[in-house]
Amino acid sequence: MKPFRIDVAQAELDGLRSRIAATRWPAEPVDAGWSTGVPVDYLRQLADYWREEYDWRAAEAEINGYPQYTTEIDGATIHFLHVRSAVANATPLLLTNGWPGSFVEFLDVIGPLTDPEAHGGDAADAFHVVLPSLPGYGFSGPLTDTGWDWSRIAQAWAELMSRLGYTDYVAQGGDFGAVVALTLAAIAPERVRAAHVNMLFTAPPSGPLDTGGLTEDDLARHDHVARFIANGTGYMAVQATRPRTLAYALTDSPVGQLAWIVEKFREWTDSEKVPEDAVSIDRLLTNVSVYWFTRTAGSSARMYHEFTDVLPITVAQQAPPPLPVPLGVAVYPRDPIQPVRAWAEQRFPNIIQWTEQPAGGHFPAMEQPELFVADLWAFHRKLR
Repeated sequence: MKPFRIDVAQAELDGLRSRIAATRWPAEPVDAGWSTGVPVDYLRQLADYWREEYDWRAAEAEINGYPQYTTEIDGATIHFLHVRSAVANATPLLLTNGWPGSFVEFLDVIGPLTDPEAHGGDAADAFHVVLPSLPGYGFSGPLTDTGWDWSRIAQAWAELMSRLGYTDYVAQGGDFGAVVALTLAAIAPERVRAAHVNMLFTAPPSGPLDTGGLTEDDLARHDHVARFIANGTGYMAVQATRPRTLAYALTDSPVGQLAWIVEKFREWTDSEKVPEDAVSIDRLLTNVSVYWFTRTAGSSARMYHEFTDVLPITVAQQAPPPLPVPLGVAVYPRDPIQPVRAWAEQRFPNIIQWTEQPAGGHFPAMEQPELFVADLWAFHRKLR
């Protein structure tokens, strides 16, 4: 394990600004809104802010304020933050994001998780936080090989935690990270004390749609997910089938990379009109900047290609049942994936906490850090 600091060359920053200034903008109908993608007027303003006002150096300094490392696991360089609590017997917590997020999602929750007393909690709520970047994401990329499926990532995370000396820990995740957390708990139950997810795919246990015993709310959630799959997964089809072709455009155009990610933060967050209704615009741009400076648009998209056969909804069948450890589920109302509790409990009878959150979407640690932390504290208490 090697200590790591982010140090983006000034030439990279200058190049980013020059590329934004030289953007060729498409024409679009007046008042087109978001129905066909990110509106040009909005994206122009956001790109101008990225070029003229956003301070990458401040973000870089904040991130470098946390202990960071890299280590090689199974041929991949894995970047991770490792922030130990001052509480000696704190529980290790492994946090995993998905696409189009990064470790940046969790920056606002590291403090409360590691130092709960300073944020209205109890010392017994404390966690040691381990926050790795997925293979091919950010400073864990680009990748030089293929084959990074759920199981391989979970095995890498088990190895990472072992190298850190942790043999009893909690795994938490959303998006891809949720499936990684469930898979890790399934393959290493002797090490994973419990799993907690803020996204859970559910499907009828028998295969075809079986509405027996479902409430109107359950059926509405199933229909919500069905509409998302039918109308909101074009990005998934492209990344699952042609990630390399997409990578040329996103790696060459910062505005293209910005639009590709910002669209999802608009659609998947608890926002009314624009993403910054739900998340800090500087946090959002830090997340996009990580993709841009590391040139990982392609390698992160390629993860979808690794799972082509199981995307999107059949991913519900990927974590081997039954899960041998306690499970916590947090449901945020604006997440495009809304689990049906009756189906979830049939598949995971060991759910010990199910929280219907009052606000938030697909990126809860960014959108609602207080709710996210409080839910983990409550889950942690049930394990003691």
